[in-house]
Amino acid sequence: MVIFDYIKKTGRAPEEISQVILTHSHPDHIGAVQAIKKASGCTVAAHLGEKSWIEDIEQQHRDRPIPNFHSIVGGSVNIDKILEDGDVLELGDIRLEVFHTPGHSKGSISLLLHEDKALLAGDVIPLAGSIPIYEDVLASVRSIKKLRSIEGLDVLLTSWDNPRKGNEVYRMMDEGLSYLQRIHEIVIKISGETTTLTSEEWSKQILTELGLPPIVANPLIIKSLKAHLKARDHQNLLQN
Repeated sequence: MVIFDYIKKTGRAPEEISQVILTHSHPDHIGAVQAIKKASGCTVAAHLGEKSWIEDIEQQHRDRPIPNFHSIVGGSVNIDKILEDGDVLELGDIRLEVFHTPGHSKGSISLLLHEDKALLAGDVIPLAGSIPIYEDVLASVRSIKKLRSIEGLDVLLTSWDNPRKGNEVYRMMDEGLSYLQRIHEIVIKISGETTTLTSEEWSKQILTELGLPPIVANPLIIKSLKAHLKARDHQNLLQN
């Protein structure tokens, strides 16, 4: 396993892993957890909102099917510790504060490493120009604003971007918020202009205007774009 190979290169052993903290339950974030737990005997921690999909991957596959799901996820695993907003984890010299940041998924969390003033945000903050994936766009905006209010951050670590430092930390959050607003405006505009398109045609038109390839209009992306329709009464999401 690549994760174990990297750990060994640092001079440590996989057996030393005592706890795995999951920011959320999507396949690319839980894929190796079963193997890690078997190899190390570690505990697994996550928010209650993600528990069912982690402990029953077949349920997740039924609720949120994606291509190659079973080649990504090794198997179900029990959650040993439920994390809540405001929890502080003392891991030796490391102190992690938990922030519940839903939107991308209902139980998404971010973690603040106090000593290094580093924020681990998982998939909470969308990367401008990337494919939109979230369940609740209003919750996403609120979560990013919540993280944006943390003062003195020096490092931002997200899943789909390089580490950001200094002023770039807050700039990336601002860009993520602006991107959500841009998507919202396009969704509302196109929804008002056309009423006879299928969901796929509608999504492809939105993706084209965003400068994204229409071919990515799969059910997951369509669901994300439709999340904006639930917030259509909010012309400006950033005032939410």
